Amino acid sequence: MAPLPIPGGLLIAIEGIDGAGKTTLAHTLRDALSLDGCTVNLSKEPTNGPWGMQMRASASTGRLSPEEELRLLILDRRQHVDELVAPALARGEIVILDRYFPSNVAYQGAAGLGIDDLMQANAFAPRPDLLLLLDLAPEVGLARIRLRGDKPNHFETAENLDRCRAIFRDMALPHTALIDAKRDADEVSADALDQARQAIARKRAGG
Repeated sequence: MAPLPIPGGLLIAIEGIDGAGKTTLAHTLRDALSLDGCTVNLSKEPTNGPWGMQMRASASTGRLSPEEELRLLILDRRQHVDELVAPALARGEIVILDRYFPSNVAYQGAAGLGIDDLMQANAFAPRPDLLLLLDLAPEVGLARIRLRGDKPNHFETAENLDRCRAIFRDMALPHTALIDAKRDADEVSADALDQARQAIARKRAGG
């Protein structure tokens, strides 16, 4: 039997500083909700599109100006929303995003752009039905990055991540679940999955 559509779909964004475990959680949620019988689309930002790849390249080659980063991210996000996010939500499906516009606000805000201006620039982007904010101290995130064999990039300095963490925590978007990401991955996943199932129930009930 085909999965029952969710009225208006369900948009889940997974956010937090580098090393918080966003990608691992995104895949775990995708698999668990698919087993629940939901149709799930998993994506990420920046995307692998032309503008997103320019942003990804800058992580290793050197940061662009905050204004240029914002320009590329908005172009990338508009294409992402138009081609994947909005159509999937219109079909009543779940969309899970590994980073979304809150990362844009946090990272470019930490680089000096105005938070209100960044929020306004992203006004076109659908707001998440559930924002899973993985909260973690920068030193723990950086240790995890090194443990997996990666070298921290130009975005991943303790000072920058500390500023980003503060902006994430102050953003106060509706439907945000603050999750302690220093715990074991299974505990984080169980917490996040419970939040996701509650969000699905609310949406099906018209909430």
